[in-house]
Amino acid sequence: MVWKPHVTVAAVIEKDQRFLLVEETTEHGIAFNQPAGHLEPDEDLISAVKREVLEETAWQFEPEALVAVQLWRKTPEAPSFMRFCFCGSVHDHKPEQLLDVGILATHWLNRAEIMAKHDQLRSPLVLISVDHYLKGYRHPLSLLHTFLDLA
Repeated sequence: MVWKPHVTVAAVIEKDQRFLLVEETTEHGIAFNQPAGHLEPDEDLISAVKREVLEETAWQFEPEALVAVQLWRKTPEAPSFMRFCFCGSVHDHKPEQLLDVGILATHWLNRAEIMAKHDQLRSPLVLISVDHYLKGYRHPLSLLHTFLDLA
């Protein structure tokens, strides 16, 4: 069997010291997460994070930097995830837009409110990513290169 991590993207979006999180249903109940999701075929990482934020929050997202590249696995038996975590800003909210299946609501929470939901966070990476953002972790988007269909 070939080991392959799931490639995902996530967005840390801050406005007035509050962070945009989604409340979603999961197989383990309701959880809170950054807008996030899987990279799709024929998609680059920037396009993926813009799409996921729009689908899950109805906000247009403009990535400004890469906060971290995170390899995470909950247990040795669980799948591994390679998560590309971006930060940036949002604009052009479309509140009438239907959100992805499973998304119950969006919330702007400060760090203390996120910490208070510790047991409901989708993964430890939610709070870790907020803390890395608050510490100023920023890497240029020019680190990312896409070579789809390059012969």
